[in-house]
Amino acid sequence: MRLLRQAPLLLIAALPFAAAAHTGADAGMHHGFMSGFLHPLTGVDHLAAMVAVGLWSALTARRAWPDMLWAPLGFASMLLVGALLGLAGVQLPVVEPMIAASLLVLGLLVLTQRRLPALAAAALVGLFAVFHGVAHGQELAGESGAALTLAGMLAATVLLHAAGIAIGWSLRHAKRWLPRVAGAAVAIFGVALLGGVV
Repeated sequence: MRLLRQAPLLLIAALPFAAAAHTGADAGMHHGFMSGFLHPLTGVDHLAAMVAVGLWSALTARRAWPDMLWAPLGFASMLLVGALLGLAGVQLPVVEPMIAASLLVLGLLVLTQRRLPALAAAALVGLFAVFHGVAHGQELAGESGAALTLAGMLAATVLLHAAGIAIGWSLRHAKRWLPRVAGAAVAIFGVALLGGVV
């Protein structure tokens, strides 16, 4: 049972460092709810960011409710805002570097288990989420079924946040090195992406 709880963290720690960030990563193959749902699960940058947000929230929350929900809710809501901006054709500068920087920062937050006030945590991850969302919105622009695809993507995002929260909460008082290893892996992945997109 203990190995089963630790498996997602080990998976995060084993993330390949050669994956591309969002734009064009799926060759424009967005079609419907299931495609959107699967994208965060198969896009390594999205998977790492979503789980890291939940993990950091659980590890640094003073109490379960509502402290650990501020950052995940901030990310999910601003991801939606960013996606709608992307669908509307809004262009933001440095989207790919900001996505990579988000992984670096989130990884460092998990590694150091730095606690921020709830609204500051939500604002920080929300800022990064806008760039993640714009990248997805630009991919979806002009495609039929964009709303369903976006709904699937948001559903998977919330589930990944929940998975990160569950893992982080179970590790709050034991095996503190495991989330630190995962945080370091996410941060290194962010550095690798920055090296490829800047």
